[in-house]
Amino acid sequence: MLTTENVTITFGGLTAVDNFSIYVENEEIVGLIGPNGAGKTTVFNMITGVYSPTSGVILLDGKDITGKKPHKITEAGIARTFQNIRLFHEMTVLENLLVASTLRERPNLFESVIHLPGYLAKEKRAREFALELLDSVGLMENANDNAVSLPYGKQRRLEIVRALATRPTTLLLDEPAAGMNPQESKELMDFIVLIQNKFHISILLIEHHMQVVMGVCSRLYVLDYGITIAEGTPAAIQKNQKVIEAYLGVE
Repeated sequence: MLTTENVTITFGGLTAVDNFSIYVENEEIVGLIGPNGAGKTTVFNMITGVYSPTSGVILLDGKDITGKKPHKITEAGIARTFQNIRLFHEMTVLENLLVASTLRERPNLFESVIHLPGYLAKEKRAREFALELLDSVGLMENANDNAVSLPYGKQRRLEIVRALATRPTTLLLDEPAAGMNPQESKELMDFIVLIQNKFHISILLIEHHMQVVMGVCSRLYVLDYGITIAEGTPAAIQKNQKVIEAYLGVE
């Protein structure tokens, strides 16, 4: 579903990510891990069009999306979350989803101004889909709550659901367990597996919380200073000496 081939990006004389290659199969959950500053979020930023790679190719379902604008990549089928929650805090939970759903149900200006039947039909479909999403992930009771009033764990969940409202085929989660306690992290693991099974999407996950990574991912890639130092199953990665050295250091 998602493939990068020898993707490299340099900032001035610094190579932030060097010849990064990855593949994520259809309906697979893959983890991208590594120490702070390893280049993980930079990889996400290249995949989602925030940065344009210096070299290399990014493919989604076989189609080249390298260097496209973020909104075009979202239209192609990739959605993401961020390390820091970026909800529309002054909007309700439902309104956050409606904003995202306009990507697929976007009325033109003329329809919107005079409320033609086409506009009303699109608005109805978007609202029904948003409510279905909230119901399917246990947030229906919060539909009319202000987004910023939700507990931290629910805000994280809302950000993921808002990404789902764009109807992606591939979802990129950037440290979704950041700031969570052990119980919240366990609930997040269950939630990630739930949405993957329910919506039949591929997921690429950045996470420092090893319990989450080992619990939901079928394969892992490990970055260190922008270079891939290991890839394999969670069990193999746990025993990999290069990975242990990258995280713990060596004398």
